[in-house]
Amino acid sequence: MTMSSDKFQVFYTGATGYIGGAVLQLILEHPQASTFSITALVRDAVKAQLLESKFGVKTVVGSLQDVDKLSELAEKAHIVVHTADADDEGAMKAILAGLKRRHEKTGDVPHLIHTSGAALIADGARGAYLSPRIYSDLDIAALDALPATAAHHTVDLLAVQADEDGYARTYIVVPGYVYGAPSGPLYDAGIAKKTTILLPWLADVFARRGRAGVLNGGKNAWANVHVHDNADAYYRLFSKILAEPASLGHGRAGYHFTENGECTLYDMCAAVGAALVAAGVASEAEAEPDSLAAEECDRYFGKYGDFEVVDLFFANVRCRADRARRHLGWAPTHTADEVLGTAPELVGAAVKKHGLPAKA
Repeated sequence: MTMSSDKFQVFYTGATGYIGGAVLQLILEHPQASTFSITALVRDAVKAQLLESKFGVKTVVGSLQDVDKLSELAEKAHIVVHTADADDEGAMKAILAGLKRRHEKTGDVPHLIHTSGAALIADGARGAYLSPRIYSDLDIAALDALPATAAHHTVDLLAVQADEDGYARTYIVVPGYVYGAPSGPLYDAGIAKKTTILLPWLADVFARRGRAGVLNGGKNAWANVHVHDNADAYYRLFSKILAEPASLGHGRAGYHFTENGECTLYDMCAAVGAALVAAGVASEAEAEPDSLAAEECDRYFGKYGDFEVVDLFFANVRCRADRARRHLGWAPTHTADEVLGTAPELVGAAVKKHGLPAKA
């Protein structure tokens, strides 16, 4: 497990992921890419071989549970780009242990870009209201006030503490709902995942249910960002770390939301409902979402870690990516209305997956 010492060392997790693949392919196209040595931890040996042979990325086969590998690889890196899992506390501790050893041995202050998620700011609306509160990532006091029990935040706070301790500079990217069909060489090669979570989940659930549903009117809103706009924010952050690290906020001042608008959950569910009608799974009379019963919430949504999925989906997650726009020159091009336009394809995939018959 070696990294060449004469190049800028990058350790990467999540190279085969939906978010991580889009980010990595931009880093591979960086004007200084020939000066990088990128090593990725990859679970799938076949994908690892493709990354090496087609893209020149060094790989180590393993998972986030291989904490010794994580720690060793992090120790050798000038920068760690961690896109694999927002909630793996053991993995974060291992990465930080490696970065700390690097600092203690060399005096270097390595950098960590960690991927969180905007569920961090989810409230308890359960679809019943649109919150007036919109978080800005420039409002450090508001982010400091978030409870440690907020989604993803236990791991975020480990990264913040590492920065406070002075052995690493840490930056936390906090995407809204990341959507869109990704494209590019890592996706064409079958290396990176092409599917996201929120709207595909709704499409799958409501296709099986036979009609779109909504909780308490779905008045809540989720910030969203296209997968390639999101990747561009990471790329700009990565590039700024290389070129002007002193200009960047980090630690408590290093949260970077990514969003370019928002949609209410009602509108998302209604888009799925219309697509179900078009696919012949629901009748015209069933186009409008009806109310989800408590039993259905349990049956169709389940849990994500310690959180009820339905509570996260029907929470208000409203934020503004002020830091990336102001300090990184980030200018996303995809707009929120495009989210709803993804519903027909997602419903089509769900109908095909489950072999659902059209209604007479």
